[in-house]
Amino acid sequence: MDKKLKIGITCYPSLGGSGVVATELGKLLAEQGHQVHFIANSIPFRLGTFQKNIFYHEVEVNDYYVFRYPPYDLSLATKMAQVAKSQQLDLLHVHYAVPHAVCAFLAKQMVGDGLKVVTTLHGTDITVLAQDESLKDLIRLAINESDAVTAVSQDLIRETVELLDIQRPIDLTYNFIDKRIYYPRDAASLRRDFAAPEEKILMHISNFRPVKRTQDVVEVFRQVQEQVPAKLLFVGEGPDLPKMQWKINDLGLNDKVHFLGKQDDIAQVISMADVLMLPSEKESFGLVALEAMACGVPTIGSRAGGIPELVLHGKTGFLSAIGDTQSMAENTIRLLTDDRLAAEFREACLQRAHHDFCNDAIRHEYEQIYYRVLGREVPNLKPVCG
Repeated sequence: MDKKLKIGITCYPSLGGSGVVATELGKLLAEQGHQVHFIANSIPFRLGTFQKNIFYHEVEVNDYYVFRYPPYDLSLATKMAQVAKSQQLDLLHVHYAVPHAVCAFLAKQMVGDGLKVVTTLHGTDITVLAQDESLKDLIRLAINESDAVTAVSQDLIRETVELLDIQRPIDLTYNFIDKRIYYPRDAASLRRDFAAPEEKILMHISNFRPVKRTQDVVEVFRQVQEQVPAKLLFVGEGPDLPKMQWKINDLGLNDKVHFLGKQDDIAQVISMADVLMLPSEKESFGLVALEAMACGVPTIGSRAGGIPELVLHGKTGFLSAIGDTQSMAENTIRLLTDDRLAAEFREACLQRAHHDFCNDAIRHEYEQIYYRVLGREVPNLKPVCG
């Protein structure tokens, strides 16, 4: 009996942790011989060049004059059903409850119960959208009607259960890194473009939304650079950029801060850093901290959401209360001025990232879930991590 599956994947194709994880998972599944069909309104940005067993199906939205807004959700559900029928998909794996799990539910109604739906919750669908009373019932429906539901942290599972009164089981399936891509790079020449040999580099990578508390990053840096020669690098773009620039200018730190914009090769960029700054007030997992960890870079972060499940305080980074910039600055200075401690953290980061969150192990967990919902025997696939 053929053990390989035909899997449809829907995610947000633009920049964002959920889209990254969904796309990388699809690529890993395709490498195992599964047939993977991405169904989205544009090609996921991490998909890259042609790869065997990967197919892309574009969702086209017709702008009918009777609709005030183009009905994307209905178009997506229809496309899911069409691809499921024409390609004989075994299941749809959708990332985010709204709108993707809702659309998958509609597609299943069109295709029949033979099509299974696996939903992965990434955070915003619960921490933000589920706070809206008008959306709670819809999100609850999407979760309860899925054949399996996964979440990227134990904290997100807890919040989902409490907020939506979910009774069904939710599988804990952490995010992962591809160890072939995320490892310490030689960034010496790149580093020289931004910092002198005696200077340390602090880095923050995000979409600069208020929840990321980017002004806390600036405040921590202000305190750090008073005692340690350092530069601050921002990677990304977002709505809080003007506020950050104003604060940096007000503090007279313009010559010590660089904005790199959006970057694709995160492993190369993050390898320049001595520490990653992640002072978020909400973070369901903190994928960027895992990416940094895999490159040997410890995290200075907050005890928010799933971050403590990823960053081990005192081993792979330091965690403080949300908004406690003084504690974050003190911890940063400690790491930047103690070479032995920094080396210990670096080694612990590499070991934890490449063993506990490696691509093979997490891919295998998803495969087990797929075969379970399909009622099939799980092939004897033993992942190798380390």
